[in-house]
Amino acid sequence: MQRNCTAALLALALSGSAATFAGCGSGTSHASGKSGGTAAASLKDEPAVSFKDLKGNGVTLASLKGKVVLVNFWATWCDPCRVEIPWMIEFQHKYASQGFTMLGVAMDDEGADVVAPFVQKTQFDVNGHPSTMDYPIVIGDDDIVSKFGGIIGYPTSFLITRDGKIAKKYMGLVSEDELEEQIETLLKSPSPAPANPSAD
Repeated sequence: MQRNCTAALLALALSGSAATFAGCGSGTSHASGKSGGTAAASLKDEPAVSFKDLKGNGVTLASLKGKVVLVNFWATWCDPCRVEIPWMIEFQHKYASQGFTMLGVAMDDEGADVVAPFVQKTQFDVNGHPSTMDYPIVIGDDDIVSKFGGIIGYPTSFLITRDGKIAKKYMGLVSEDELEEQIETLLKSPSPAPANPSAD
């Protein structure tokens, strides 16, 4: 797996070059769609996937239905991922009470043995205050990636609506403001109505 993220890639991301993937290469050859908005009528369903959290417990994406979810594929060795992690921490703090959750999917080959200490001990500057990654973290693998349609590197994120539709895919490092705007838009959307009970 590729582990070097150059300053040039990071500079491209920060300059807003949408045509270039600015992130860490995954070393895989998965196909990948473009980042961008999708018409509501054509939104795809979230994949039926199950993860393991850092304690080995199962977590399904379906269990988060009813919330707006930002699924973020990342790795401990990915420098652009470290740039956006403070944003993810802040989003969790700011919007969790409104029905939002982060879901960080760690893609390190070594799994929880490497990811758990990183999550527990690494401090990030969040608006001048040190904070660890105190949002849900799970372990990913190539099978899970393929169910999301494939990615070309990290970070890659998927924003999912309350009713389990993929609203947007972000490839590489994007702007904090863009992410927050989309999260707020989905949070303002009405929750899906429960299914009508069958008539007797």
